[in-house]
Amino acid sequence: MADTAAGLGPRRAALRILEATGRGRPFDAARDDAVASLGERDRRLAHELAAGVLRRRTELDAALAPLLPRGLAGVAPRIADVLRLGAYQLTALDRVPPHAAVSTSVALAREAAGARAAGFVNAVLRRVAERSGAAAGERIPPTDHPDAVPGDAAEELARRYSHPVWLVRRWLERYGPAGTRALLEWNNTVPPLVIQPARSDLKHLRRRLAEAGIECEPAPFDAGLVTGRRSPRRLPDYDEGAFFVQDPAHALVVRYADVPPGATVLDACAAPGGKALALGRRAGVVVAADASPVRVRRLAENLGRAGRGHEHPVVADAALPPIRQVDAVLVDAPCLGTGTFARHPDARWKASPDALGRLAHTQATLLDRTADVVRPGGLLVYATCSLEPEENERQVDRFLARHPEFRLAPSATVPAELLTERGELQILPHRHRMDGAFAARLRKVA
Repeated sequence: MADTAAGLGPRRAALRILEATGRGRPFDAARDDAVASLGERDRRLAHELAAGVLRRRTELDAALAPLLPRGLAGVAPRIADVLRLGAYQLTALDRVPPHAAVSTSVALAREAAGARAAGFVNAVLRRVAERSGAAAGERIPPTDHPDAVPGDAAEELARRYSHPVWLVRRWLERYGPAGTRALLEWNNTVPPLVIQPARSDLKHLRRRLAEAGIECEPAPFDAGLVTGRRSPRRLPDYDEGAFFVQDPAHALVVRYADVPPGATVLDACAAPGGKALALGRRAGVVVAADASPVRVRRLAENLGRAGRGHEHPVVADAALPPIRQVDAVLVDAPCLGTGTFARHPDARWKASPDALGRLAHTQATLLDRTADVVRPGGLLVYATCSLEPEENERQVDRFLARHPEFRLAPSATVPAELLTERGELQILPHRHRMDGAFAARLRKVA
């Protein structure tokens, strides 16, 4: 009983993360709230449990459904998440003994809904353990993935990799079977921690990590440093603002933007602040705006810790830019986030065709409104972390048709392999081993 109680903290936190993301809260915000009172080791376990369930939900549900008289639809949502957490530990985590996976899940169910729910969870998970081989100390090895997918390729891949089938169908059309499988596999990996220089440089960061005995290596395209650690706060010089955490793809967006030295820049959708920090290393003034006061508080904390004094957080809606004409505007637009499913495993379950349509409309509005505050000769940089054409190149085409005063103005600051034929930035996770990203650099004709 004492062992079960000792292991409940991270599992309670994982359950809270799943419940919060189910209500629409972003994964990172839900995680940060849920693990705040835990030690570092328990924080990592809570993160792994919640993210693992989200990455493998379809597979877990398929394992659980035959054991339930009315399927998962007949189980209360909170108990369904308890079952998923238990099944994930039984089928995917070798280091968690089967008895611990079952007993902690039973305790969670008892806390959530009483003794009857606890007995139900106990019975179901014991059968999962028997079927998976976990009861004998084994796990079922991963199934080999043949080049040819039998039957309906999209439905089979969607089941195998826990993704919405409508997205898989789209990706098969664009990337083919091999490319789509590689993308789905990438989305189910755990991305490494990548840091970018803020009040320091890469040489200094490498030296400080080496002095602390922490191995690192250059990120793809030399866009940051990859470390084997999970907690940035435990790295040297965090409090001094020497670095910030940012995927290489988003660092490359800023490199591609290539704003002029000393420029005045509006970062119109700035939270949590990574691109504003990167822009501040080159620009003279960065107005870092976000419409949410809560997000701006986090933005201000990040800029205060690692900024250079050039970045100024403000609460402002990008659709109503609170600024006169400036040298450059970055619109890092809200999007479906299909390029970040590895880093944000909850995002795949929020994606829908309706959401894609709503977001494309929002992106068009933001582009139209921010175009007015770009001075003649200035730059409008449009970026997303999406793989979907409606949010990327088609959005740019529609904007240029509405605004003949703008022209595509590609930069040569990133490798040619990251550019489309027209010179837009396009990063694909399965090809470039980082988040997906898109950016278009548009110049206003003087």
